[in-house]
Amino acid sequence: MFTVELYARVRRAVMAEGLSRREAARRFGVHRNTITKMLQYSVPPGYRRRERPISKKLGPYMAWIDKVLADDRLVHAKQRHTAQRIFERLRDEEGFSGGYTIVREYVAQAQLRSREMFIPLSHRPGNAQADFGEADAYIAGRKVRFHYFCMDLPHSDGCFVKAYPAETAEAFCDGHVAAFAFFGGVPQSILYDNTRLAVARIVKGGERLRSQMFAELQSHYLFADRFGRPGKGNDKGKVEGLVGYVRRNFMTPLPVAESFEALNARFLDACTKRRRAILRGQSTPIGERMQADMAAFLPAPPAPYDACHKVATRVSSMALVRYRNNDYSVPMRFGHREVLAKGYVDRVEIVCGGETIAVHARSYGKAEFIYNPLHYLALLEHKSRALDQAAPLDDWRLADCVHRLRRLMEARMGNSGRREFIQVLRLMEDFHQHQVEQAVAEALRLGAISFDAVKMLLLARLENRPARLDLTFYPYLPAATVGATDPRAYLGLVAGASVIAGVMDSNAGGPA
Repeated sequence: MFTVELYARVRRAVMAEGLSRREAARRFGVHRNTITKMLQYSVPPGYRRRERPISKKLGPYMAWIDKVLADDRLVHAKQRHTAQRIFERLRDEEGFSGGYTIVREYVAQAQLRSREMFIPLSHRPGNAQADFGEADAYIAGRKVRFHYFCMDLPHSDGCFVKAYPAETAEAFCDGHVAAFAFFGGVPQSILYDNTRLAVARIVKGGERLRSQMFAELQSHYLFADRFGRPGKGNDKGKVEGLVGYVRRNFMTPLPVAESFEALNARFLDACTKRRRAILRGQSTPIGERMQADMAAFLPAPPAPYDACHKVATRVSSMALVRYRNNDYSVPMRFGHREVLAKGYVDRVEIVCGGETIAVHARSYGKAEFIYNPLHYLALLEHKSRALDQAAPLDDWRLADCVHRLRRLMEARMGNSGRREFIQVLRLMEDFHQHQVEQAVAEALRLGAISFDAVKMLLLARLENRPARLDLTFYPYLPAATVGATDPRAYLGLVAGASVIAGVMDSNAGGPA
């Protein structure tokens, strides 16, 4: 390898001083062809091979290797052939007698040639991309794997993020509703991958059949939808990048929050603060560039979309409605009725005849029973022997005074006392539990161990008046008549008092 200094001396002698190539070769002790090469290049170009030579041993097997690599694109990424595995198959199945090195080099070059190239894109204002990601967090003291919905505005890089316990259709639609409220408008179009939350099926010609819930969402907000090619995440590279950015910046270290509401409040604040950032290649903050997006947005409808999953079902004989493999209770009077279960992200509502008859916190477990004890008290009043074995009451936390009231009622009245105690519990159907518990504590303090006393004290507290028994509800009690006071009666009392005083004095003055 000749040095740069030698190149400079040869080139100066020939090109500046007029030395011939033959004389230069003699003076510097190099071949004339080398002198010609030095005149072509100002620095040593190094060894360059114009074309890769074809291995005589590997040549007959190149087509076989190319087919293996092509077939690998259709299988799981972690089950594709390595160069070592291709070499072993060539040796064992095809009788290849060459070495591993030439196989490895050919596989590396073939994979390099097959890598996809991309074109930089520009994005018009008013469009968006959406996708889900997943991460871990500590929610209410427990480590959970949650999913988060991301919407990105490619023109301005504005973003929205919201976390959910699961990647469901109702979470997908709720994410859109929340994003539109956050941005203050509806994008003209949104780009998705081919998630089943939006696409029920891809038919011949690449046409997408939308899922029922996504079609309702789109009809409500009137945005256009666009879908990337199956398996091509780079088609929506902006939101794919946002998913990773959010995980690295908003969720590292692992977030700690009391609830999903608190976690989402932090994400919303982070999205708002990000508007102040000036990204690489830009001269203005995200918030200023979002003005063009918002100017191009569609107006939002007067009311947001009701983002829930609806299932028509029937109430069982145990007053339970099954939704997503979990059972939720309803009041006993709706037993065996046709109802509509509406699954939201955070709750499940049961509707019968247009009336919401039950609301429960949403459970994301499996085969769980979610009870409201109040739904079963009406039946327990008639089947009081089941009070101690009623499963809906197992986890019902009541104040100690309530349990004490039951013991006193049953000790005094037996089975009828148990039924009267259930009547006290039924007051919680119309009043808050803590209000009933306060009335029970007051009744125990007064020694008034009855349903009527508890109810009277409860109503008196709510109406801010002294407790007074209304005798019209108890016609079997003797009525008392109280007349107006006559002043002459007072004189009679005074005269009577004088007589009594004289008698007392005479007794005091007698003999000892």
